[in-house]
Amino acid sequence: MHIAIIGAGAAGCFCAINLKRQCPDLNISIYEAGRKALAKVAITGGGRCNLTNTFKQVSDLKQVYPRGDKLMKRALMRFSEKDLCNWFEGEGVKLVAQEDECIFPASQDAMQIVNTLLGNIHRLGIALQTSHKVTQIEHSKDGRYRLRFQNEAQGEIQADYVVVCSGGHPTKKGFEMFSSLDLQVIAPLPSLFTLNIAGNWHQTLMGTVVENASVMIAGTKFKSHGALLLTHWGMSGPAILKLTSYAARHLAEQNYRGNLLINWFGTSSEIEIKQELSTFMRDYPARQVTNEYPRHLSSRHWHYLITKSNISETQRWGTINSKEFNRLVTTLTADPYMVTGKCPFKEEFVTCGGVALSNININTLEAKKHPGLFLAGEVLDVDAVTGGFNLQAAWSTGYIISQEIALRLQADSTPHM
Repeated sequence: MHIAIIGAGAAGCFCAINLKRQCPDLNISIYEAGRKALAKVAITGGGRCNLTNTFKQVSDLKQVYPRGDKLMKRALMRFSEKDLCNWFEGEGVKLVAQEDECIFPASQDAMQIVNTLLGNIHRLGIALQTSHKVTQIEHSKDGRYRLRFQNEAQGEIQADYVVVCSGGHPTKKGFEMFSSLDLQVIAPLPSLFTLNIAGNWHQTLMGTVVENASVMIAGTKFKSHGALLLTHWGMSGPAILKLTSYAARHLAEQNYRGNLLINWFGTSSEIEIKQELSTFMRDYPARQVTNEYPRHLSSRHWHYLITKSNISETQRWGTINSKEFNRLVTTLTADPYMVTGKCPFKEEFVTCGGVALSNININTLEAKKHPGLFLAGEVLDVDAVTGGFNLQAAWSTGYIISQEIALRLQADSTPHM
């Protein structure tokens, strides 16, 4: 019995380890296109490995999984973030949760996660073949599968079960291995990226961070909030990355153009902001507007917003008239910027798209029309915002497949009365 796992990322390695532990005599091979296994895990979280999240701030999975939330709801019931933490702690990896609920190894070193997984693969006798790019998966009439490699000298292999954990791909060409199978592939698109913003404000505000801002795409329902970073090319930070994840397909359809509206007071309403500004007018009528201001904004940022509202920097709070007051409120709550393009989030490139979830049984992750073919991780049309959620999807789906195959093999080996 041969199990072929395509892709030595988080999902593939985790699936292989857990399957081998349940079925020690099983012949499992992992085929990785790149030269190294777990390359993406090694750089995630800036090299510290944000391997999951506590989910304590998540009231609805749709908040963190723009695509695949229903699948992930079922997956997390079978293998949750707590199960994952217990698994790694059982391997001797101490974990720590940050204030933002992201979970890292206490060592702050992604290589501890990589080495823990590779150590298990080696000890369990799982074959790991790097530089083996699978270009074709064929479903034979006998029910088995044939895998062909890009390097013809590597020949081809037969497998009883195939688990595809090849990750996301920037173009549909990356899914050509499925060309002989009856699977629908949704065209992949970038889903985590920063935004290029028009204007000459970059040099003035470059490096500014607003810890809690709300951003939305004008004329749509797409919005998010969180820390916002102003850069020399435009805008970045968690607020922007979440927004581009939610609006990935819309932004692609608009050729990455549109109008961005920013509330510099986060989720505060216009009424709440008016009340706060009114206290400055009441308490500091003789002071200049540039000397007394909301302290969650930097001095240079406030100067910029005052100027943008056509209010003089020498003006005093007590002299602001109703028109000036309303212009300032509008700037603070719905500050417009023109999006002129995107920048890739290079370190942790994530795509939306992949094998359509309608093609699989979302309980078992097996292809409906191809028994014995399973798919895990980002090769599916499942993706998440930053914060450890994409890796949790990989761990959970890889684990579930290991359970499903093991149960099937154990059932087949049970004598029938």
